[in-house]
Amino acid sequence: QLRPVESGGGSVQSGGSLRLSCEVSRDPLSNYYCVGWFRQAPGKQREAVAQIGSDGKTTYASSVKGRFTISQDNAKNTVPLQMNSLNAEDTAMYYCAAAPGYRTIEGYSCPPETFQLGYWGQGTQVTVSS
Repeated sequence: QLRPVESGGGSVQSGGSLRLSCEVSRDPLSNYYCVGWFRQAPGKQREAVAQIGSDGKTTYASSVKGRFTISQDNAKNTVPLQMNSLNAEDTAMYYCAAAPGYRTIEGYSCPPETFQLGYWGQGTQVTVSS
């Protein structure tokens, strides 16, 4: 399935950990495929959290770097997001998205804007209490 399906959200205390999972199949027509995690808190704009390309290259928002880890399990067609040292600012609806990569003269990448016309999941809620 090309439309991602998220799981693993829930409630946790500050300092705790959660592991989200995104089940998604790669578009067989794409040479380079990107999967990203995004989040949106009430009253705030959607924020890019982490992205991973077919070659395993990853990018992170500065607010989560060192705390979150995105990876991919090609055998299971899943893209987990391990979230450690959670704080109240991480509370949001988390969405998984998938899209073909963006090609430049330097190669492929997964900028957040490349997901605008991609496939999006329904989201999973993460709530961190202090």
